[in-house]
Amino acid sequence: MTLLVELATPPQAVIFDMDGLMLDSERALLGCLAQAGTEAGYVLPEAFLLSLIGSSDALTRQRIAEQVGADAVDALLQDSYARYERLVAAGVPHRPGIIDLLDTLVAHGVPRAVATSTRRPLALRKLESAGLLRYFEHVATSSDVAHPKPAPDIYLLAAARLGVEPRHCLALEDSPTGVRAALAAGMTVIQVPDLLQPDADVRALGHAIAGSLHDVRGLLLPLLGAPVAAQHAAG
Repeated sequence: MTLLVELATPPQAVIFDMDGLMLDSERALLGCLAQAGTEAGYVLPEAFLLSLIGSSDALTRQRIAEQVGADAVDALLQDSYARYERLVAAGVPHRPGIIDLLDTLVAHGVPRAVATSTRRPLALRKLESAGLLRYFEHVATSSDVAHPKPAPDIYLLAAARLGVEPRHCLALEDSPTGVRAALAAGMTVIQVPDLLQPDADVRALGHAIAGSLHDVRGLLLPLLGAPVAAQHAAG
């Protein structure tokens, strides 16, 4: 079910999660992890893999070690990340609607930043190879803060770098972990689920849930007025 709420005012900035929201990277990474596990003789159930979505690198490592053993986790992760790096180099596919949404925000002069749990070097490579880095004034990553999502730190940093108060920011997220982080930062949140559909506990958080980024664009368009170029021409 798609649930959208009306926004009273246009956001002064939009802050984007990366994996699973803009890039179809979570599906790719979990596939690499499953393949590496199978070839190493480990079974990583789908439910377990999905539970890793939105987790920090440290928590992901800890949980995989609980499945395969502390002695095996480094080799397994090294193999899966090597597979994933090859996909990143080729350009991770976009989630539907991301380019239309970003182009719309650029045309209306709405500031944009990324808030991702991915470490900075990999985050920048993924955004660059996918052709998205040029859309953002700032990229806030887990390398830049003391506490990863669901703590609000990454979102608060992104807002600070844009110079916009968190309460005036719209955050776009796909995972429950990210939704909690953005809400804790005091932002308006729209969740666009990918692999994980929100359960009753997540829906009870009270944020908006959209079926796609196309829906998000449709919600924002009536609030944004004329594009910046048109405003200048009229002036």
